[in-house]
Amino acid sequence: MFTRRDLIVALVSITATVTVVAVARNENPVLTSTVWDWNKIPVTKTNVGSTRKFFQAPTPTLKDLECHVTTLNPGQTSHPPHKHPAEEVLIIREGTVEVLNNGELKRVGPGSVILQASNQMHGIRNVGDTPATYHVFQWVSEKTPAK
Repeated sequence: MFTRRDLIVALVSITATVTVVAVARNENPVLTSTVWDWNKIPVTKTNVGSTRKFFQAPTPTLKDLECHVTTLNPGQTSHPPHKHPAEEVLIIREGTVEVLNNGELKRVGPGSVILQASNQMHGIRNVGDTPATYHVFQWVSEKTPAK
């Protein structure tokens, strides 16, 4: 037999759970068709240059889609070579970079496109005399490995 106190505790617990689930869903709403103005995206200074975070959220077909723009000062790398399960595409906006891709170093400039496949070692370094800026698009799908 349930007491009145048991029923109140159960009701409060259910309400709290439903609220937490609703808040969690609203924290990362599904992206729809949107436009982001370059001039309205905040610039965050880093030790090696700067970044602009455009978005990171699920879409109707992806678990997660992220877009950010990195600017590297001359001679700088964003981070040491690494690999991760998510795939990503980089589009060079300006400058000259050296890219570690499939175990090879390649130099590319503005307009170049780089695909970093899942769990393959990669890295990027600004080898020019001016800042290098590139767009990064990274995604996670149902087929993306856990690690």
